[in-house]
Amino acid sequence: MSVTDDAIEAIKQMIVDGELRPGDRLPRELDLAERLGLSRNSLREAVRALSLIQVLDVRRGDGTYVTSLEPALLMDAMSFVVDFHRDDTVLQILEARRLVEPAATELAAVRMPMADIEALAELLDALGDSPTVDELVESDLEFHRRIAAGSGNAVLASLLETLSGRTQRARTWRGLTQEGAVERTLGEHRAIVQALTRRQPGIAGALATVHIAGVEQWLREALVDGD
Repeated sequence: MSVTDDAIEAIKQMIVDGELRPGDRLPRELDLAERLGLSRNSLREAVRALSLIQVLDVRRGDGTYVTSLEPALLMDAMSFVVDFHRDDTVLQILEARRLVEPAATELAAVRMPMADIEALAELLDALGDSPTVDELVESDLEFHRRIAAGSGNAVLASLLETLSGRTQRARTWRGLTQEGAVERTLGEHRAIVQALTRRQPGIAGALATVHIAGVEQWLREALVDGD
């Protein structure tokens, strides 16, 4: 582990231990470097790295502060990395969604207010039976965002919003090229809403798995055919 890594770990531990809390200002650079037994250069590199992933906020002329550490803020750094994806990485993103999103859907079946579930049904009804691919993809993103939020777990919701948005291109491609993709997606969404309405977490999670796995399998086959 490098000296900079040591500095990053030391600051992280101060936050984990509660010594530094969201919104707190870090001690003066000289004081903190002496306390941690680090050079000021190593400390600066650590602060720069932690500011890039939005753990710290460097304010010129004011000091360095711990950010709010809200999940959505921290996930922004992840979205920066995920943006530089290739098609095979999209497969990995879909695989991650297939593993995580059913859990969020199960939680939503227990925790999501009935009014919000009814609003999901209205979102689908507003599309009609023959939406354009762009309309479907936009609705699809909102559909999954609402369910993730309905899980009541802010970390899950932020993670899934980051992952879901990065598969938009694949969803559009599927809608344009796979026969029956629009109808299949609408049918699967309605089935998920029905399970949520009936408060059936196991069924809702299973339906979410099948739904995401369908996109994943289609992309795997499309990439093989394109080789």
